[in-house]
This record gives sequence, structure tokens and C-alpha cells, in this order.
Amino acid sequence: MNSLDWSVLIGYFAVMVAIGVWSHKRVDNVSDFFTAGGKMPWWLSGISHHMSGYSAVMFTGYAGIAYTYGVTSFVTWSFPIALGIAIGSKLFAPRINRLRSRLHVASPLEYLKNRYDLKTQQALAWSGMLLKIVDVGAKWAAIATLLAVFTGVSLNQGILITGVVTAVYCTIGGLWADALTELGQFVIQLLAGITMFVAVMAELGDHGGFFGVWDEPELQGHAEPLVGPYGTIFLMAFLFIKLFEYNGGMLNQAQRYMATATPREAERSARLSAVLWLVWPLVLFFPMWMSPLLVESQKADGSDSYALMTEQLLPHGLLGLVIVGFFSHTMAMCSSDANAIAAVFTRDVAPVLSAKARRWNDRSGLVAARVTTVVFLGLSMAVATQVNSPTFKDIITVVIKWVAGLMGPIAIPMMLGLLRPFRRSGPTAALTSWSMGLLAFWLVNYPINWAVEGGVPLEYQVSIPLAVSLILYVLIGYAKPENTPERMAVIEHINTDDGSAAAAVPAPAGAPDAASARTTD
Repeated sequence: MNSLDWSVLIGYFAVMVAIGVWSHKRVDNVSDFFTAGGKMPWWLSGISHHMSGYSAVMFTGYAGIAYTYGVTSFVTWSFPIALGIAIGSKLFAPRINRLRSRLHVASPLEYLKNRYDLKTQQALAWSGMLLKIVDVGAKWAAIATLLAVFTGVSLNQGILITGVVTAVYCTIGGLWADALTELGQFVIQLLAGITMFVAVMAELGDHGGFFGVWDEPELQGHAEPLVGPYGTIFLMAFLFIKLFEYNGGMLNQAQRYMATATPREAERSARLSAVLWLVWPLVLFFPMWMSPLLVESQKADGSDSYALMTEQLLPHGLLGLVIVGFFSHTMAMCSSDANAIAAVFTRDVAPVLSAKARRWNDRSGLVAARVTTVVFLGLSMAVATQVNSPTFKDIITVVIKWVAGLMGPIAIPMMLGLLRPFRRSGPTAALTSWSMGLLAFWLVNYPINWAVEGGVPLEYQVSIPLAVSLILYVLIGYAKPENTPERMAVIEHINTDDGSAAAAVPAPAGAPDAASARTTD
């Protein structure tokens, strides 16, 4: 990087902070901070939903998969996400929107207290927060790894730089700042992605062009959709995981659905995000598929291949633009995660821990939300310094094994609890499926993995916890139905747009500003 690249990067950081300051004016209460007051346009919500699912892991971990295996990086990652969101646009998006518009909640987990009970809500809240700290830590480590390649700064310095800038704008402006910065980041990503695509295409003339290049020895097997550890079982497991994760299981995407004015707009938002996930990653992945022709990775997992290729092909200025694109991905996801976890702690956890928290007014609630956001970012940055340690191993291991493997047990009670067909499943089913899913993850990834020669295949490491949780949630619901009138009232409110639900649902305990959050559907 030279002074021109640094100017582009510093200018980007300055714009992000300015958007946060401007968004501050739109935040008057906790509902505005966490759900934009239900006033976000569907197209902005859709772009924000799409952008909040990216991070620099795509340009490190998934770039390594693309470098090693080729198109399977798309087939087993962005394609399942696109399909999962498309299904969720009908199945989950409208119902999650009604959590805000009909039950008047500001956190995706607030409804669980009435849908199940307080123990279930707290179990899912605490486990979700801890998982998110690890997940976001991997994202900080990914962007710091890229920054180290380009600038030579240390891993910890890179984590500190990106974390501090993200903390400033998302803490000041809440979800509005997240969404608006993600819109700007989408434009930057568009320019950077097309720039890299064109640069790589220009290099393919000596290799037979777009169609002939696949016959090159370096790309042997790269056109196969399912190869290596990424087989059919892995694809099916990832489809189920991403169906839950990207429709609200990881909380930040649920906020995008809650932020729109109506269930119909939430559905349109999800469809836009699904289309973007189907089309845009093809542009981003193509240079990664071609990378074995152009660079030789210095790392065994190929995670530095995209950064090396960028340095080699792009002139200064454009190089800075692509680096900004890396930052835009990571900051979009991490800021949205921070806002979601702050919502869970402020609305779901703090009122249970402290009587004072149950009496927070608008001002004190906002202060708590912002403090929680900063604390979460600080903890995730601390975890980021431990990525590549014996505990967490490499970045892609954290993202695929830990996050994908643990997502199912946490998300299944939350997401399936929205649907009428699972109305029999109550707190017993939810807690059992959650706890046994976590136990299955530990057994498969550690004692059993150690006992099996060569280890348990990755596809089973991520699929077995999900399968255990899903089966137990359904079977216990039928064996021990707990569909009380109060719980049925919650389900009816979530599944109907009119006022025909049988009973009024009380505001969740510890939601002092629920009245200020109320809007009409």
C-alpha cells in the first residue's frame, strides 16, 4: 500500500463514523436503536440483510476453499444461503416482523419468555451471546489477517483498528447506522468486486479465456460442485443450518425483518437478499477460483491467496478500494451482530439479573444499549487474538465447525417456535433439544473425534448436533405437549395480521419502554 491506498482507507473510515453521527439524530429510544422503529424501507432492509451476512472470512477462509477446491465454495456456501433465505421469506420473515409490530418487542428473543418460559429464554440468550462473541472474534481475525498482508501491521493492531472504528459508528447510531453504512459498503463492494473480476478476466487470455481456462492443470477438479470434505451430506446440513441462521437464528438478520413497517415488506426484504446471495457471490468467487493460475499461496490452507492476487493485479488506488471492500464486509457483519447482542442483553438478560434494569427509562435504556455494544465488541476483539491458537485453530474452523455446528441447537427452538405446526413443543422440548444438541456437538467434535482414526468427517461434525436438536424438539413436543392457551395466543399473534388472535399477550417482563416501541402493522 502507498499513500493513495491509505487515503482511500482512511476516507472510508471517516465516512463510516460520519454516518454514525448522522444516524444518532434518528435514535430516540431503545426501539429506534434496535429495530429502527419499524421505519426502514424494505429495499434498505434487504441490502442490509445481505451485507450483514458477509465478512472478511470470505476473502480468507472461503478464498482458501476456492483456491483448493474451486466452485464448491459457492455451491456449499452462498447457494444454500440464497435458497434458505428464499424459503424463509415466506416461512419466517413475516412472522419475525410481527414480533415487533404485534408483540411490541425489540429483541428477537424477547418473545421466548411467553412462548416457552423464562429458563428457555435465558438459556438461548446466554448461549447465543457466547457463540456470537466467538463468531465475531473470527471475523476480526480475518480482516486483521488481510490488513497484515497489505500493511505489515500486527494481528492485534489490525483487530484494534477495525474494532474501534466499528464501535464508534454502531454505538452512536444503532441499527440505522448499521443499515446506512451497509448501503455504502454495498456500493463499495460492488465497485471493488467488479474491479477484481475485470482484472482477473484480463489475465485469462493466455490460459484459453473464460471457457478454456478450466482445462488448465492448476484447476483440475475445480469445476466439480462437491469435492473433498464438502459433499452431499455437508450441503444438506448447511442448507438446514443456513435456513435457520440467515432467517434470524443468528439474531442480526432477524432485526432486519423486524425493522420494516409490515410483514409484507419483511418478505420483500428477504427476497431481495436471497437474489443478491444467488448472483453477487459468483462475481466475488470467480477470481478466487482462478487464483491457482495467478499466485502461489504461502499458507497451507490457501487463505492468503486472494490478498496476494489483489496485490499482484491491481494498481494503487484500486488496491485501496478492494481493501476497503474487505473492511466493508467485516464491519457490516460485526456491527450488526453487536447491535443484536446488545438487544438480547439489554432486553432479555439484564432485566432478569437486576431489578434496576426493569425500571430503565428511554435515556437509561439507550445508555445501557450503547455500553453493552462496546463491551460485546471488546470481548469479541479479545477472542480474536486467540484465533489460530490450539483452542480455536484457524479462522475457517471457527466459522464452519463452531458456528455452523452450534447454530442448530440454539436456533431451532427460536425459529420453529414461530410456526403453528410446532405448537405442541413447549419449554421441555426446547430446553432438551438445546442441551442435547450442545452435548452432541461436544461429543462429535472432541471425545468421538479423538477416538476415530482420521477424525469425524466435517459434514457429520456440523450436521449431527442439528439433527439431534431437530428430532428431539419434534418428538418431545408430541410425547409431552405443552401448548397452553397463553402459548397458543403468542403463536396466533405471530401468525395472523388481523386482530383475531384469541387472547392478548402481555408485554415481556423487563421491557420498560414497550409502550414507546409500539407501532401498528
